[in-house]
Amino acid sequence: MTERKPAGVSFESWVDKQIRESEQRGDFSQLPGYGKPLGTLDAPYDETWWIKQKMQREGVSMLPPVLALRKEAEDVREAVSEARTEAEVRRMLAEVNEKIRAVIRRPPPGPLLNRKPFDIDAVVEEWRAARRPS
Repeated sequence: MTERKPAGVSFESWVDKQIRESEQRGDFSQLPGYGKPLGTLDAPYDETWWIKQKMQREGVSMLPPVLALRKEAEDVREAVSEARTEAEVRRMLAEVNEKIRAVIRRPPPGPLLNRKPFDIDAVVEEWRAARRPS
């Protein structure tokens, strides 16, 4: 933390001194993006730019619940191929199926899900077939 501005010193000269000393110490040369152009200079102005950047950094998604569930179902379908055991495949699919059934029973506002629960036995058979030696 920097020291407080001394009485009788103009704010501008005090700030300028702080910046100059920091530059001399090299405090600004190690910052992320140093020497690179700002990527958003050509983008149209958006009042909520900082919120969107924060959400992107934090990995937060603001998809409607149905679209988020569609994405989760796609991700699980891809992740099944990486599963090590049949029990893990069944657990992954059962978790998503439970969410899909809940949305089918009580659809939230927004777009339709347009998805049926996975046929776990069929997906497990595909998983087994992919693991069999050729």
